[in-house]
Amino acid sequence: MFELVFLGTSASAPSKERGLSSAVLLHQDKRFMIDCGEGTQRQLLLSGLGFRRLHTILLTHGHLDHILGLGGLLSTMGRWEMMDHVRIYGGEWPLQRVKGLLDVVFGPGQYPLRVDLIPIEPGVLFEDAALKVTVFPVIHRGEGCYGFLFEEPGRRPFLPEKAEALGIPPGPERRRLVRGESVVLPSGRVVHPDEVLGPYRPGVRLAFVGDAAAVEPLIPYCAGVDALVIEATYLQPEADLARAFGHLTASQAARLAREAGVKHLILTHISRRYTEEQVLAEASAIFPNVVVARDFDRFAIRRNDLSRTNLLTSKPSST
Repeated sequence: MFELVFLGTSASAPSKERGLSSAVLLHQDKRFMIDCGEGTQRQLLLSGLGFRRLHTILLTHGHLDHILGLGGLLSTMGRWEMMDHVRIYGGEWPLQRVKGLLDVVFGPGQYPLRVDLIPIEPGVLFEDAALKVTVFPVIHRGEGCYGFLFEEPGRRPFLPEKAEALGIPPGPERRRLVRGESVVLPSGRVVHPDEVLGPYRPGVRLAFVGDAAAVEPLIPYCAGVDALVIEATYLQPEADLARAFGHLTASQAARLAREAGVKHLILTHISRRYTEEQVLAEASAIFPNVVVARDFDRFAIRRNDLSRTNLLTSKPSST
């Protein structure tokens, strides 16, 4: 399961209801911040997430509404939160902009904590036994625009009732079978994993895209994911503006979800010119399993399932 908390969901400029782009993905003991618009550190405090274990920041691209909050966030982290390092991953041009920003805020070489600026390219960014993070290219404006695919490994579930019927006691024998190893029982019988493991189940998959100008190249990376997060800056009557500024309409995002066969669509980067209801109406006419994210929404993403609560109201939101 993944948990995704939206800290800012507005496009380009904040509104009374929405801050600038930022989200935090939680998986087991790991946290990934995705983008860091102006005001993100205050949103972190209001959300109750705080700063602990927030050592990894992923940048979708280098426009100011996605990076301008880094100066204040890193200042607080270094001076008040007793953190000694942060890793920021992004394309080369976005990282150049981040370095320029931090040099202005702190002075060159005077950062309050160690900041590792790590260039990324398409491919696997991180992988362990529980999680894989893959970087994929996104077309927007400027260089170094990327999306991120988060994947849990697939598995064959252990069937305890079959183990009981075969007389396999709880303990190391069952753990070995889960790992795919055969075991020998005290009776001398050899038990193979296929006898106690169910059919293969794919792991949970989440694709996160920031700003984008084209959807067709994204289809292979988003195919079949349990949830897709992507912008919906414009509505179809302003499709010409969307093309001019390298953004998507809600209709385009919905068609991507439909063509890629995703399970759920989460729209963000919402312009102040539209209401949430307008964005939802346009997208849901094409793809029904869609929600428009609000600031402080917390999504629990499971295999073929999505639930939403809001951290400020603690009340379920309709999906």
